[in-house]
Amino acid sequence: MTKTPHLLLVEAQFYPHISALLRQGAERALAEAGATFEAVAVPGAFEIPGAIKFAAKSGNFDGYVALGCVIRGETSHYDHVCSESARGLQDLACRDGLAIGFGIATCNNEAQALARTSCDGRDMGGKAVRACLAMVALKRRFAGSAE
Repeated sequence: MTKTPHLLLVEAQFYPHISALLRQGAERALAEAGATFEAVAVPGAFEIPGAIKFAAKSGNFDGYVALGCVIRGETSHYDHVCSESARGLQDLACRDGLAIGFGIATCNNEAQALARTSCDGRDMGGKAVRACLAMVALKRRFAGSAE
């Protein structure tokens, strides 16, 4: 019998109205999949990889879902936050073998962010959960585990 996946949602709060949409989609996808979850909040997208690294040490989670939004501003700060949060998550996936769903919207403006994150739009939160669950299943398959 396959063990129900238990995920951690890591939600960046820099744009709380947008992260709420991401979380809504994520929770809906989790309910549809019958997966369980816990959630933590971090200040922004840059902090998501660190939070996942901390949580991974507990061994309590089968996978992790990164939820957040970065909107382009007037400086290069946007580029650094986007690149480093994505790189940090990819490092955790490849180096540490973590199953991670990427739900960080990187947008030019708020209208794009709302279109990408709403459940009746592109539903990035739901897609990130489904990607994470697919990676959990793949990891279990290659580990020869039905857990």
